Amino acid sequence: MKRSRQFKRVAVSPKPKKSIPIPTADQIRSSQRLEADANPPQLSLHKLPILPFSFFQIDSLDLAPRLLGKFLKRDEVILQITEVVEAYRPNDSACHGRFGITARTAPVFGAGGHAYVYLCYGLHSMLNVVADKEGVGAAVLIRSCAPISGIEIIQQRRGQKTDKPVLLSGPGKVGQALGLSTEWSNHPLFNAGGLEILDGPEPEKILVGPRVGIDYALPEHVNALWRFAIAGTPWISAPKSTLRPP
Repeated sequence: MKRSRQFKRVAVSPKPKKSIPIPTADQIRSSQRLEADANPPQLSLHKLPILPFSFFQIDSLDLAPRLLGKFLKRDEVILQITEVVEAYRPNDSACHGRFGITARTAPVFGAGGHAYVYLCYGLHSMLNVVADKEGVGAAVLIRSCAPISGIEIIQQRRGQKTDKPVLLSGPGKVGQALGLSTEWSNHPLFNAGGLEILDGPEPEKILVGPRVGIDYALPEHVNALWRFAIAGTPWISAPKSTLRPP
């Protein structure tokens, strides 16, 4: 189904209960550096709610920008999602599921809120969040993140002793930082334990642009502005020049 616009603003996701404040990434990093005192900041990621199953039961083009600012958590490693690509949806010539259900693509056709992890070039584990109802065949690729917690584990997994954006600016790097493999496909991201997606702050401004690496697709899909990133953050992948305000 064609859209009249290439980008659609979405409604803000429901706010968490007042007793569970949503800190920004900068607040969390600052709180981790502060020494304990009589009035420590109340910024615990362990108290942030896991996004519910219902959050993911929407069109992938709507889900993609909503995932910006949310947190990926696996044990001690916590990443904030800074860039996503609405890479797969029905009637999309770039979609992995365009040829139907196969052993590889079956997770894409599951219910929204599950992980779909595939190997790129047989090397890189790419994390996708399945969207929409079961049987639709849609997902969102997590393209870049910012480190929030577990930096030493991230550096060890990545084999890079750096805290610069190169550490997590790319989907293969995100999968490696989280220690993922294709065995994580079908994992429910809305349940506690293993890999989870926690609620997080909505970005003040975002950028949009065409997707990357889909030259094989139809022109209308190659040129669609279905790549989304948080404006002002250095934690996004190349090419940056194709991103602009919506």
